Amino acid sequence: MACSCGKCKCDKTEFQAPIMALAEIEAGLGAKNDVVAVAWEREDGKIYRYDLEIPKRLDPEAVKYVSHVVDRIAKFIVWAAGGWKLYISGPEEVVAPVAKAYTKRGARKFDYAFFSDLYGRPVETVILPYKKMPEMNESLTKVKTVADGCRIGFDLGASDFKISALNKGKVVFSKEFPWDPRNNPDPEYHYSMLTAGLKEAAATLPRVDAIGGSTAGTLVGKKMGVASLFRAIKEQNPEKYPIAQDMFFRVEKDWGVPFEIYNDGDVSALAGMITMGKKGILGVAMGSSEAVGYIDQSGALTGRITELAFAPVDFNPKAPKDEWSGDAGVGAMAFSQQAVNWLAEKFGFEFPAEMKLPERLKVVQAAMEKGDSRALKVYVQIGRFLAHAIPWYGEFYDYSSMMLLGRVTSGLGGDVILETAKAMLKDIYPDTAERVELIVPDEHFRRLGQSVAAAQIPAIKK
Repeated sequence: MACSCGKCKCDKTEFQAPIMALAEIEAGLGAKNDVVAVAWEREDGKIYRYDLEIPKRLDPEAVKYVSHVVDRIAKFIVWAAGGWKLYISGPEEVVAPVAKAYTKRGARKFDYAFFSDLYGRPVETVILPYKKMPEMNESLTKVKTVADGCRIGFDLGASDFKISALNKGKVVFSKEFPWDPRNNPDPEYHYSMLTAGLKEAAATLPRVDAIGGSTAGTLVGKKMGVASLFRAIKEQNPEKYPIAQDMFFRVEKDWGVPFEIYNDGDVSALAGMITMGKKGILGVAMGSSEAVGYIDQSGALTGRITELAFAPVDFNPKAPKDEWSGDAGVGAMAFSQQAVNWLAEKFGFEFPAEMKLPERLKVVQAAMEKGDSRALKVYVQIGRFLAHAIPWYGEFYDYSSMMLLGRVTSGLGGDVILETAKAMLKDIYPDTAERVELIVPDEHFRRLGQSVAAAQIPAIKK
C-alpha cells in the first residue's frame, strides 16, 4: 500500500484522492477480512455509521496507512453529520490511534474542542466489538414544495440578512437588511434586528402562519452552535453566549407559529429542488470557504451539519493546511478563495501581503478573462480536485445532482472547473459520471433566494 505516514517524499503537488485510497484497500482484500466500523452520535441519539472492510493481515506500513484512512473517514463523518461521541471497532493497532486523536491534546484537538463547544459536552471516544456498534439512526424532515398560507422566510448572512413574505406562494415582500453581527457583542442586537425585520414583513400579510429560516453557522436542532455571526459575543461577552445560542427558541416563542431553522447550505439545496424539480442534491458553494448543503433522494432535509470545509478531500499529509483547523487537505483548501490563493501563488501569481482573498480572486478572474495560462492552471486544478471529490462525497451522501455555486465558480474560471470535472469523471470515474449530474443554477434559482425557500420549510397546522 502507498505511504501516507508523512515520511515519504511526496509533496503538495501529489494529490491523494480518498476514493483511490479506498480502492487500494479493497484491492488487498482476500477470502477472510476484518471490518472497521466508525460511528458518530449526535443530538437526540442520531447516529451516522460507516463500515470499511480491510485485509485480515497487515504489515506495519499497511497498518499505518489503513489507520490514516480510518482517521480521515472519522473526520469526514463528524464534519458531515456532527457528533459528540465516537464509536469505533476494528483491529486495535488500526483504531486505537484514531480514538486517541479525539482527545483534548490529541491530533484532532481542534475537532475535539469545536464539537465539545458545539454540543456543550466533552467529546467522548469508545472502542467496541463490532457486534456492539450502534446502527445508523437518522431522522428526516420532508419539505413541501408548495408554499401554502401566509409565510415569512429569512436568510442570515454576515453582512446583511434577507426577509421575504409569501401569500399563497406569491412573494409580497422581499428586503435586505444590512447589519454587522460579527462585531456586535450584545445578543440583544441580533435578536432585535431580526425581530424588527420579521415585523416589517408581517405587516404585508393578513396573518402569519409559519416562519422558516436559513442561517450561516452550525446548528444543533434549533440551537445555534459555533457561528461567526456570534463571534464578538463569544470573545467579548462570553457569559451571554448561551443567550445568543437560544435566539431562535426566543423567536419561535414570540410568534407562536410553526418555526424551522436550517443551515444556509441545506436551504440552498432546497432552493435547487424547488426551482429545478430535482431531488438528491448536494450543493457546493465555493466562496470565502466551502459551504455545502444536502437534500436526499426523497426530498428531505437530514439535520446533518454538513460543514465540509473542514472535511478531508486530499489524503496527502503534506497538502496545504487550513489556517484555522491546522489540518491538511480539507475542503476549504480545494473549493474556496483559499484554494484559489495558494494555487495562484503556486503557479506564479504574486500578491501584496495586505491584499485580501476576495481581491486576490478578482485578480485571478481578470487574468483568466485575458487568457492568462497561470489562471487557467488554477481553475483546471480545482476542477481536478472536484472530480476526485464527487465519488468521495458519494460515500457519505446519496445524491444524483451536484449544484455548483459561489464566487469562485463565476466567469470563465467556473466554466473551466465544470468542464474539467466532467471530463475527468468520464475518464476516471465513468460510473459516477453517469450517475451524478453537475449543474449550475439558473436565473430562476437566483430570483427565488434562500429566504423564499426557507419560508417553505415549516408545515402549517391545519
